[in-house]
Amino acid sequence: MELRRVVVTGLGAITPIGNNVKEFWDGLSNGVSGSDWVTHFDTEKFKTRFACEVKNFDPSEHFDRKEIRKIDLFTQYALVSVEEAIKDSSVNLETIDQNRVGAIYTSGIGGMYTYQNQLKDHFEGDGTPRFSPFFIPKMIADITAGHIAMRYGFRGPNFATVSACASSTNAIIDAYTYIRIGYADMFVAGGSEATIIESGFAGFNAMQALSTNNDEYKTASRPFDATRDGFVMGEGARSWILWN
Repeated sequence: MELRRVVVTGLGAITPIGNNVKEFWDGLSNGVSGSDWVTHFDTEKFKTRFACEVKNFDPSEHFDRKEIRKIDLFTQYALVSVEEAIKDSSVNLETIDQNRVGAIYTSGIGGMYTYQNQLKDHFEGDGTPRFSPFFIPKMIADITAGHIAMRYGFRGPNFATVSACASSTNAIIDAYTYIRIGYADMFVAGGSEATIIESGFAGFNAMQALSTNNDEYKTASRPFDATRDGFVMGEGARSWILWN
């Protein structure tokens, strides 16, 4: 079997230091820290008060109200990032064989906002099950790959590789492998996360995994430093278009 060459033709990004690839690269090149005080919720009772949040992201600029109800924040980040990557690749979606185009897009945890908010609504009520029909579809980690396929009409391989913090790396590796051995001609690959919420923070704090260096929050992410005291939580999405 002849192995095929694989190239990256498009990139997309929603990050704490920029909501597109150019902003992200400029921030990265200039040493900008994405770490700041948490604004998603009140951290007064938490040991850690900071994280790398995505800034200035307004879902209504990208989705209508009906769509926003149906997709968790981690999927919103992903779809905006994917749109940029597809435009960056200059691929003509009308001329390609959709049966040969797949999506391997993942998340380490999935719809944490959906999970927490739905359970909060349930347990603060009278005990009557009042779960949204979108609860499971919004929450599962592989739903983003499904939304990508539905949005663009892709009918090739479609799944998520869930392996904690290595999830998106494995997604890219799998997409590369599928193209290289001839199973597909193009893949959208990447990962997204949106877990800066009380339950996510509480879980990692309980593990003593998060940095508690609130006095130096801008530089608290220092994995190779002898004074490191944990990681800094982040969120966002990165997307790649891989092509034969």
